[in-house]
Amino acid sequence: MRYVSTRGGVEPMTFSQAVMMGLATDGGLLLPERIPVSAPAVLRQWSGLTFQQLAVEVMALFMTPGDPVAGRLEELVIRSFATFTHPEVTPVTPVGEHWLLELFHGPTLAFKDVALQLLGNLFEALLADHGGQMNILGATSGDTGSAAIHGVRGKKGIRIFILHPHGRVSPIQERQMTTVLDSNVHNIAIRGSFDDGQRIVKELFNDLAFKETYRLGAVNSINWARILAQIVYYFYAWARTADGNTERKAAFSVPTGNFGDIFAGYMAMRMGLPVDRLVLATNCNDILVRFMETGVYRAGTVQPSLSPSMDIQISSNFERFLYYLLGEDAEAVRERMTRLQQEGLFAIGEEKRREAAAIFTARRVSEEATLHRIHATWMAHGILLDPHTAVGVEAAREFPGMICLATAHPAKFGMAVERAIGMPPAMPPALEGLLSLPARCRVVAPETEAVRKCIRESAG
Repeated sequence: MRYVSTRGGVEPMTFSQAVMMGLATDGGLLLPERIPVSAPAVLRQWSGLTFQQLAVEVMALFMTPGDPVAGRLEELVIRSFATFTHPEVTPVTPVGEHWLLELFHGPTLAFKDVALQLLGNLFEALLADHGGQMNILGATSGDTGSAAIHGVRGKKGIRIFILHPHGRVSPIQERQMTTVLDSNVHNIAIRGSFDDGQRIVKELFNDLAFKETYRLGAVNSINWARILAQIVYYFYAWARTADGNTERKAAFSVPTGNFGDIFAGYMAMRMGLPVDRLVLATNCNDILVRFMETGVYRAGTVQPSLSPSMDIQISSNFERFLYYLLGEDAEAVRERMTRLQQEGLFAIGEEKRREAAAIFTARRVSEEATLHRIHATWMAHGILLDPHTAVGVEAAREFPGMICLATAHPAKFGMAVERAIGMPPAMPPALEGLLSLPARCRVVAPETEAVRKCIRESAG
């Protein structure tokens, strides 16, 4: 298996090269040159595996023969998921007419841990093979930052620079990042939105001289390894809810802002997972819903919400889906992404819009409906939802039997939960005392040069 760019401007590369490159040097995103398909007999075999065993089987399909990490994949998987507190890693729990796929049992209590614990170990293993150092650069709307920091803190040869929108993440999310005082961790708060941070990251990666000089690496979901790790739990959840009937189709509701998590579900479906429906759930920042309704991808203004990790207008992973939607035509992708950058929008035409809408059932969920869903689920089942998960559960309300991705522990968003049920959620041990710990963070303008200066000063 080799990897190509959505914009067609790089030579095919190995899995390890794709992990280390992060964002393709032509500005595109990296994808496998083909999607491996698993036959029903293989799916039946997979249905009895543990999460770790399944992860090895799924990820091995995307490895390049002779790749440096291919022979150590099992070791890396075991080490990565040993940090999770639940023996199943991503357990599935029945809640009324639905299921919750619990993705918050990692070190930072968010779904990003599933991928970022693995990615940190991949980076460390590859650096050990080749020597040298790397500077990880990423932007976060809340959970990616803390998960990435906890994935690489203290690791040899790695520095990490995480941008977050100043004052626009929850207090718990902010402290999970800024109270990590390891010398290789650098938190940068920008006076702007997540989209500003994402733009800065892409501009620095597209400055090829700077990227090479400072050995930049990516932890955002622009890194293919992030998507690969997330594909695994779609197969795992399907197996845990199929009741032994491996021909039974699953349906998933996915709260999404940057499109990475639901794109992993799309990839699982393309690989042969029996999927009946993928519900794309957004909050008021509904660029993805508007695209599915109109065929026009038009950036708007980010609106702060109860579910801040979804407060995004430019969904970077959407480019990967666009590549497949446009028949793997890199030139067509490049033309539309250039138009988006220059004009703030692009269109795909009605035929392609219908094709996309046939894959994703798009729903937007209001703030009022989010609070109501947290309250109703608590009253009916005694289960607390964080506001992002509540968006997904509310969007699934008309589709009984769906697997709803529970993306974060409710205690990470205590103020929203308290508004919904009248009292704060219980604080898990991992978060106790967090707000009283010393913190370190640098606040800068939302400008590429300001962040470039931070990296130069800290990385030498």
